[in-house]
Amino acid sequence: MHKPLNALLGILLFTLGVGLVDFLIVMDHQLKEKFQKNLAEIDLVIGAKGSPLQMILSSMYHIDNPTGNISLESVKAFRNPKHPLISNTIPLSIGDSYNGFRIIGTEEKILETYKTELVDGAMWKEDFDVVIGSSVQKRLGLKLGDTFHSSHGFVMEDHTMHDDVSPFKVVGILGSSGSVLDQLILTNTSSIWAVHGIEGHDHGDGHDHEDEHDHDHDHADDGHAHDDLEAELPEELEITSLLVQFKNKKSYQALNMLRGINENTDLMAASPALELNRLYDMMGVGTDALRNLALIIALVSALSIFVSLFNSLKERKYELAIMRVMGGSQGKLFSLMSWEGLIIGILGTLSGILAAHIFMEVFAGVLEHKYKYPFTGLNFYKEEIVLVVVALLIAFLASVIPAIKASRIDIHNTLAKG
Repeated sequence: MHKPLNALLGILLFTLGVGLVDFLIVMDHQLKEKFQKNLAEIDLVIGAKGSPLQMILSSMYHIDNPTGNISLESVKAFRNPKHPLISNTIPLSIGDSYNGFRIIGTEEKILETYKTELVDGAMWKEDFDVVIGSSVQKRLGLKLGDTFHSSHGFVMEDHTMHDDVSPFKVVGILGSSGSVLDQLILTNTSSIWAVHGIEGHDHGDGHDHEDEHDHDHDHADDGHAHDDLEAELPEELEITSLLVQFKNKKSYQALNMLRGINENTDLMAASPALELNRLYDMMGVGTDALRNLALIIALVSALSIFVSLFNSLKERKYELAIMRVMGGSQGKLFSLMSWEGLIIGILGTLSGILAAHIFMEVFAGVLEHKYKYPFTGLNFYKEEIVLVVVALLIAFLASVIPAIKASRIDIHNTLAKG
C-alpha cells in the first residue's frame, strides 16, 4: 500500500497472464465438448470431392459450406441394409436456411443417432413439415403450426427467398440435447427437393422418395429404408453427404473403406475423428502461441514482484533490523516478505480468473450469433485449479530471494548505519 503503483503493476501483469491462460482453457474445453458431442459415433462421411475437413464441418457441425452434391445412385451400395460392413447410414441435404438456421433434409433416425427426442408435436408426415431444434425455437420464437419460407443459401435476403412454393410448417419441437440438432430445422428430403421444383419420386417401397435440386445445393434422401435398392435412380437425384456407421469399427475392411472410396470412385470419404484431430492440430498452433505469450506475461509479472520486493528490502532494512531486535524471528521476516508477493499473486490470479470468465460470457454471444452453438463463461474446469496453484507458486518463488535476504539481515551493521 505504501507503493500502490508497483503493486498495481504486478497485479495487472498477473491478471493478464492468468486471464489469458484461463480463457484458453475455457474456450478449448467448450470447443472440444461441442466437437466430441457431435461425433455421434459417425465413422465416415461420404460426399463430393473437395476438402475433407470442409465436408466434416459442413455435414456434422454445420459451420461451413458443403463441398458439392453427389447422386443417390453413387451411394446406393452403401445404403444396402445387407451391407457386410455398414450398420447405418443417414443422408443429408444441405443448402437452404431460415433466419440463419440451416434447413436439413434427412431421415427420422437422425434423432436416435444424436440421442435427441421430441418434446412437443410430432415428426413430419407430409412434405414441408419441419421439426425444429430447441435453440431455433428459443431464438426465433417459432411455435407449432407456424409457417415460413426458406431462403437459398445461408444468408436470408429478399432475392434468395423461395416464396413461390408452399411454406414450411412447424409440426414438432426437439428437446435440448447440446448437439448440433439444437441448431437445425429438420424435414424430409422430398420437401427440400420440392422447394427446388422437383417432385417426389416413388421407389416402390410404400414411401414417397424425393428428388434433388440443382447442383448449387446439397441434399438428401427422405428418411426411409429402400426395399427396392436395385431400382435405377434418376441421375438428377442428389444429396449432399452420407453419414456412415460401421458394424465393427475396428475391422480391417472398414478401416480401408475410406482409402478405397477416395482412390477408386468419384466420391470423397472422410473420417470425422481423423479430421477433428487435424483441426485440433491447426488450432493448437495459435493456442500454443497465445499460451506462450501468457507464460511470458506471467514471468514478467513474477520479475515485477521480485524487483518490487528487492527494492523495498533495500529501503526497509532498518525497520527489519528493529523488528529482529524486538524479538522478530528469521521465520517471521521471511513470512512477511513472502506474503507481500503472495498477496499480489492472489489478487492477480483471482482477478485473472474472473476476467477470463467475464470475457468468455461476453464473447459467448458473438460465438453463438455466428455459429449458433451455445457457449458460456459460467462453467469452471479442474484445470483452472492447477492454474491457480501454478500462478501462486510463481508469485511465491518471485518473493523467495527477497524474503531470504530479509530473514538473514545483518542486525548490527544495519543499525550502526542507521
